[in-house]
Amino acid sequence: MLQAISAETHRVLPRLVALRQHLHAHPELSGEEYRTADCVAELLAELGLEVKSGVGRTGVVGLLSGNGRDERTVGVRADMDGLPIAEQTELPYRSQVRGVMHACGHDLHTAIGLGTAMVLASLRESLPGRVKFLFQPAEETAQGARWMVDDGALEDPRVSALFALHCFPSLPVGVIGVRPGVFTAAADSLVIEVFGRSGHGARPHEAVDAIWVAANVVTALQQGISRMHNPLRPVVLSIGQMQGGRAPNIICDHVVLKGTVRSLDPQTRTALPTWIEQIVAQTCAAFGADYRLHYGNGTPSVLNDPHLTHLVEDCVRTLLGAQYLQALPEPSMGAEDFAVFCEQVPGTMFRLGVGGPTSYPLHHPSFDGGDGAIAPGVMTLAAAAVSYWRL
Repeated sequence: MLQAISAETHRVLPRLVALRQHLHAHPELSGEEYRTADCVAELLAELGLEVKSGVGRTGVVGLLSGNGRDERTVGVRADMDGLPIAEQTELPYRSQVRGVMHACGHDLHTAIGLGTAMVLASLRESLPGRVKFLFQPAEETAQGARWMVDDGALEDPRVSALFALHCFPSLPVGVIGVRPGVFTAAADSLVIEVFGRSGHGARPHEAVDAIWVAANVVTALQQGISRMHNPLRPVVLSIGQMQGGRAPNIICDHVVLKGTVRSLDPQTRTALPTWIEQIVAQTCAAFGADYRLHYGNGTPSVLNDPHLTHLVEDCVRTLLGAQYLQALPEPSMGAEDFAVFCEQVPGTMFRLGVGGPTSYPLHHPSFDGGDGAIAPGVMTLAAAAVSYWRL
């Protein structure tokens, strides 16, 4: 079966390359993946899968039935959305949508998901159970997985195990990075409003400068992390937006800070809202300002199932060779809403190397995942799905 997967992958590879480049040229933002979803649904229907569109708004689900000897259903997930970034490449297939590009490789993920469907559809008579393909919208806004779960994407039939990948420019092309257990960080949102008292820029002592207080809040939070938190339980707090002020000669009376909070340890994550509010309250009180704080629980950590992760490892060794397998020594502080699926069913995500001498990082305006990792990605996902029924 594994050799058949390899042969079929290379047979369909030219079509997948053309498909990936088409998707790269026509990116769509989170929740707006209409053309992408239509492309996915059309190809899945062509393969003879049962197709449901509009699952989780713009998501697509395709169900491939095997010979019925095993009642379990394996899931394969691929995300589809682009990012609000203007592409800065000279690629012949560069984005044709102003201000939008596939800067995180979801064009590659979608093509690999469709390639996996093509390969397994050609082998359907040999498949003991069913394969459910989940093409997810809005991963970049950490909403799409929840939309699909709430819309029943994991049910009817119930998914027993779920596999996914994410391209990774820190690994060479085609290398598969695996890690059981904690794989990504939990990502929460933070909004802090600081209320001061306006006044003339020449007489700051008669006012309460909200910009100055807000700057002290940011400094106190960063210093507090380094001195008050266990360094073996990492936390990353980043304030990405600061908005306030009306004119250069007017003391600002209202500042809004917006940021993200990343953590790996569940107990640390639970304690963070209270700790952050204490720092904000004490800092504002010291300078005569008021505040309002909103802490939003966002995406949890991806927790890779050990058995499914080891299964992926075995597939890579057999199909690609041990030289294409790399154990990831540490989790990422990035977030992935694949975690929402993993709260419902056992799952594992692996890294797919797309790196080279001139590679750019994810979310960079010159990033391109390229086509070299398509075949390794398809073979690994297809082999993992097939091998699951042997567990």
